Amino acid sequence: MSSRITRALVVVAGLAAAASHAAPRYVQSPPLTQAVQVAVQEVRAGPVQVPLITWGGDIATIHANGDQTDTAKGSIFAEQGLDLRLVRQDQFTQQVADYLAGKTPYLRGTMGMLNMAAEVLSRDPRTKPVVIYQLTWSAGGDALVVKPGIHSAADLKGKTIALQAYGPHVDYLTKILSGAGLSTGDVTLRWLPDLTGSDDSPMAALHEAEVDAAFVIIPDALALTSNGTVGSGAEDSVRGARILLSTKTANRIIADVYAVRSDYLADHRKKVQAFVHGLMQGQERLQALFANRRAEQARYRGMITAAAQILLDSPQAVSDAEGLYADAEFVGYAGNRDFFATPNYPRSLSRLTGEIQQAFVGIGLMRSPFPLEQPDWDYDRLRQGLAQTGPASSERFDSQQVASVVARRQRQGTLAEGELFVFEIFFKPNQNTFSADLYQDAFARVIDLASTYGGAIITVEGHSDPMGYLRKKQAGEPEVVLGRIKQSAKNLSLSRAVAVRDSLLADAANQGINMDASQFAVVGHGIAKPSSGICGSDPCAPKNEREWRDNMRVEFRIIQVEAEESVFKPL
Repeated sequence: MSSRITRALVVVAGLAAAASHAAPRYVQSPPLTQAVQVAVQEVRAGPVQVPLITWGGDIATIHANGDQTDTAKGSIFAEQGLDLRLVRQDQFTQQVADYLAGKTPYLRGTMGMLNMAAEVLSRDPRTKPVVIYQLTWSAGGDALVVKPGIHSAADLKGKTIALQAYGPHVDYLTKILSGAGLSTGDVTLRWLPDLTGSDDSPMAALHEAEVDAAFVIIPDALALTSNGTVGSGAEDSVRGARILLSTKTANRIIADVYAVRSDYLADHRKKVQAFVHGLMQGQERLQALFANRRAEQARYRGMITAAAQILLDSPQAVSDAEGLYADAEFVGYAGNRDFFATPNYPRSLSRLTGEIQQAFVGIGLMRSPFPLEQPDWDYDRLRQGLAQTGPASSERFDSQQVASVVARRQRQGTLAEGELFVFEIFFKPNQNTFSADLYQDAFARVIDLASTYGGAIITVEGHSDPMGYLRKKQAGEPEVVLGRIKQSAKNLSLSRAVAVRDSLLADAANQGINMDASQFAVVGHGIAKPSSGICGSDPCAPKNEREWRDNMRVEFRIIQVEAEESVFKPL
């Protein structure tokens, strides 16, 4: 069972599970206010019901509860004075119904799911959701598969895209489109009732001639692309299909969170904060147990077997439970502090909420924005008893391997291979400094893309004006002189690319944003790739001032490198 198979079975009224069809059954995707009609009631007394979904982050919740559904004596949650009952509920609409009916004060889902439900949850002030904790980011379990002819996100314009209605990929879609300067109005959406395992799923829809791309879980992506290469057309694959982007690269889009009812938080704030503190402790102990599983085989086996039973209904499903864990990137104390309490953090709760809701209103999933609230946690109190309170190491890449890959692609002329987004900034003749004041919009875009696509590398590519070279060649200068001019232009373009990168990183640091310097690779093209083109073996002479100025540029290219495993630092 995949980490996304049950996590996203968000089937609303009227979208019943489909029987097998020769062609997919497409559905509408109205707001959730039309799907859930439950009277609001007070939260019930007794053990507090806490929902789980089938996802790796929830293993930490189970571990904090003593690897049991009911809080075990001596467990982290018991030490916090909590009495909980963990209940797996992968059908999000049922979670919403239970939440409104008072069966549980908590809601568990992705930020996209929570925002889809924000309107129905906010109809009564008692149930208005307050987001209290971020568990994880999705780091490999979801993918966008495309047919031939789609090489970058910008190529999605005018295309037809299939995805599950009310599933985990809706905000994934809208973020990718916005990064390419597109909106949902630039594409045609085909909504499916199922996520996987039927003829009414995005995987099945990609076999249809009119569908160009589909958002799917990784097992379906591998099937469609002949095990992650290029689809051959045999068995379940689609000829020419490939993975354009997965959450291994787009690892800051799908955020898994907990929310709580406003009335319950007001009445039981200390208990809710104790729950959050217990989740942080549970994560730390879980990660330590995974890291030392050989030395602590008995404890590890007990933990992972319990997780397999609770999340997958089988104590034998250990390898699947381990797969769930591998797909999840835990954020811990530092990540929660960034998410909730760092105003300039590019992927904060407020920023995600704003971009998701703006997109959902455009699609028609919401009538108007409903800002999500957050608690003002005492982070000094939350850090007590935790070992990992500082920022995690931001260097995800092996800089030498990245430089080697980029240099090889530069020699082969394949730097654009795996390109997701590309844009340029321009400079004036003889300009060697690039302050953030001059390039504020461009730098903000790079910071956003780098933060969202933390598994991609970003090349900063300098280009130079070829006019000096062309004038010298026209004057009959010898090849040795011309060669020196080319090399000088290449050196200058490289130094400008370095200056732009350094200015960008300094700008981020001044804003309190921790960027991964290893994610950036600088390239100096010199006059080899002028905007005016190549005429024979030399750059074409600019025809006007605009072409001349367009050659003086630095290009940012966001490149997916998932296939280049050597560029990633080992965990």
